[in-house]
This record gives sequence, structure tokens and C-alpha cells, in this order.
Amino acid sequence: MAAWASTARQALSLSLSRGRLPSSAANLVQRRGLAGGGDHHGPPKVNCWQDPLSPSKWKEEHFVIVSLSGWGLLFYGGYKLFTGSKKDKKEEKPAETSSH
Repeated sequence: MAAWASTARQALSLSLSRGRLPSSAANLVQRRGLAGGGDHHGPPKVNCWQDPLSPSKWKEEHFVIVSLSGWGLLFYGGYKLFTGSKKDKKEEKPAETSSH
């Protein structure tokens, strides 16, 4: 029994000493905070209404919104152009005369 207890103590002390290694290695890991911001390279990005003729200077989210809105209008306009409006094409049936 004594041999088993000494072996258990050695295994426990070995596992405890190895358990300390990851905690010291965790101190070396860089943590990113939320204050990092976005893209710091190149010219600063502007709102789409401040420089409407230069999409390359727009903020990414403004570019996405304007692009999706433009595509939506293009598809809707094409749909209306090719299908026409039902209200404009009212077909009038000729009046039938009864010959009784």
C-alpha cells in the first residue's frame, strides 16, 4: 500500500506542476479589445452623402446599402417595364345587343 501511495503522490505532484504551465502560457496570449477599431490603412472613409461621386471613399456599410438599393430598383424597374401594369391595360368588352 505504501508503494501505491507514494506513486500516487508523485503523479499528483507531476500533474500539478504541469498544470501551471498553461496558466503561464496564457499570459503570453494577446487579447484584442473592442477599442481596436477598423481599417487604419489608407484615407479615412466618409459617409456616402458627403462624397456621392466617389464610392471608393465610402464606408463599407454605406457602400453595401447603396449597392443593394440600386440593384433592387433596377430589378423592380425591369419587372415593371416587362410586365406592365394591369391597371393601364383595361380591356373593354364590346357591348352585346340582344336580338329578342
